[in-house]
Amino acid sequence: MGTPSARVIAAAQVAPSVTDAQGRLLQLRRLTALDKLRLFKAAGPALSLNQSWLGMAVLAASVAAIDEVPVPAPGNEQQIEALVARLGDAGIAAVGEALAEPQLSAAEVAATAGN
Repeated sequence: MGTPSARVIAAAQVAPSVTDAQGRLLQLRRLTALDKLRLFKAAGPALSLNQSWLGMAVLAASVAAIDEVPVPAPGNEQQIEALVARLGDAGIAAVGEALAEPQLSAAEVAATAGN
């Protein structure tokens, strides 16, 4: 299976799935630097500076599928807003919770890495 470090890195790269309050299964993707760059381009120069708007757009763009139906990455402002509307408060909240970085203690990191 590889080294302990390789297992930790592989586990960190796995995108989670989450079920929202409406019972929809949301399969997520971790956005790469290129994905984020494309999202900035889709949002346009003004909205790319609006941190609140962009934060919600990142959460929406992190959805790869809803109930196993693929969701394409949004390519413009209207597609971003349509995806946010489709997800609604329940979907956005579930994505935010699923993608929140867990705060691991040094002992938990060492135990996971096998050190």
